[in-house]
Amino acid sequence: MTSQPTSAPAPGPELDVLEFPLPRPGTMGPPEECARLRESCPMARVRLPMDATAWYATRYEDVRELLADPRLIRPTINDWPPRPGQTADDGPRLVTMAELDGPRHVALRRAVASAFSSRAVRDRLPRIRELAEHLLEEFEEDGRAGDLVAGFTEPFPLLVLCDLVGIPFQDQDWFLPVLDAALDGVVTSEDANSVTDLLREYMAELLAQKRSRPGDDVLTRLVGRRDGGVLPHDEVMAFGLSMLTVGFGISGFFLADSVHTLLERPQLWARLRDHRNLMTGAVEEILRYMPVMNGTVLLLATEDIEAGGQRIREGEAVIPVLASANRDASVFADAARLDPCRADNPHLTFGRGAHNCVGAHLARAELTVGLEALFDRFPRLRPADGHEPLWDDQSVTKSPLTLPVSW
Repeated sequence: MTSQPTSAPAPGPELDVLEFPLPRPGTMGPPEECARLRESCPMARVRLPMDATAWYATRYEDVRELLADPRLIRPTINDWPPRPGQTADDGPRLVTMAELDGPRHVALRRAVASAFSSRAVRDRLPRIRELAEHLLEEFEEDGRAGDLVAGFTEPFPLLVLCDLVGIPFQDQDWFLPVLDAALDGVVTSEDANSVTDLLREYMAELLAQKRSRPGDDVLTRLVGRRDGGVLPHDEVMAFGLSMLTVGFGISGFFLADSVHTLLERPQLWARLRDHRNLMTGAVEEILRYMPVMNGTVLLLATEDIEAGGQRIREGEAVIPVLASANRDASVFADAARLDPCRADNPHLTFGRGAHNCVGAHLARAELTVGLEALFDRFPRLRPADGHEPLWDDQSVTKSPLTLPVSW
């Protein structure tokens, strides 16, 4: 990974520092402030919850360029924001595919590309549907109403990923709380090293198991490549940690937000349920419209660069706000409307450039299969009377914590 700066430069005097924009309580977003910033200050300075500042990019063209700029890198949760007395050798870091750069990143992506290709995902669709049906059958057995987040939208992407990658699904009771702590560490900077140690230890033990008891999964194949001298241990670790930290979480957020949004539009729910030929375009539109990534992509400048009419200095943080870019009316006509028949849809949900999401095809499949399985099993699915979804209104990654439904 590219070396990290040891301190975060103070913002220049030319712009006021704004409070970090958050969606209104009980909503997904994007934050209402984004629309104003796109027009008046597309590269703003914002104060982050972890007592640091960053450039906040809201316009589509700026976000598109920043995502692919090789001079911007991702820090690890151990490295940024820097803590008092921190040195470059303060123990092992939580390095995922997002933080790898250069030849190491290219080699790892090549090693996993075939497992996440469009053809591989297409061949896996019957298995993905089987897993969805299994969860929904159990969900239906519990009665005529329930929490769809706990019963389906959260476990489904995790089950799909575990099945493909080779992470034991039954270990979720251990690693999910640790992952929550890791995400908290990004915000509070507390205990980042201890959380890193736990995740690395778990992944190291899992890789050792794959060497002694091989399975039919991606981790087993990567371990075999490592033993053959093709892929170093740290790269295999980075892949495994990527799958644990973000590989399933974002898909779960998207699925929950998608179901919530469609159930609030019962005519659209019925239209997609009854006209499956619309699903391909509808899924792309849902991916554009769902503002899960309200501001969770954080990059550091390795040198001075110009963007959005501002000079970003070496070491400064930049947040390309995907949710705002995907609602930019200069690119998307009637951008605030969910239009399943939208023809031109160059959304940035999966990023761009060298670090575009390696699991994009799998994420599309999970969203498509998840919705179609719900359409088929619960054609009259609706919000449960008298029960509102619960939200974590302090999180920039907005998705309902609960989704009470009946059928």
